[in-house]
Amino acid sequence: MGTRPHRGHDTGTASSPAPAPPPRTTALGRKGEDAAAAYLARSGLRILARNWRRPEGEIDIVAGHGPTIVVAEVKTRTGLRFGSPLEAVAAAKRRRLRRLARRWAAEHGAAGRPLRIDVVCVLAPRDGRVFIRHHRGVA
Repeated sequence: MGTRPHRGHDTGTASSPAPAPPPRTTALGRKGEDAAAAYLARSGLRILARNWRRPEGEIDIVAGHGPTIVVAEVKTRTGLRFGSPLEAVAAAKRRRLRRLARRWAAEHGAAGRPLRIDVVCVLAPRDGRVFIRHHRGVA
């Protein structure tokens, strides 16, 4: 007798992890995060962590800017056909980033320090150019 793969939505139990993104998407995201981290460092921020994960979500970049802990969400696109990368960071995502920022600060001895949530939009068309727009204090 064969077995069926477990599907969380069939039984109401926890679902399995989402499938991995296609390699091209992953490479584009990595390129964007690398460009954003380099940009933030050139802008005077000190990179403290990258791709910090917890069950409730992930922070792309954690940086220090004076006494302030900056959590940067990086959104990378090859074009604007589907809207600005900033539009992809909805209110629910901003609230989650706020919670994750507080958790990161608590786990790293930085509780009580000012927190700022930024979005770094990276436009990376296929011709190799990279354009960056940094939105400070979005949440």
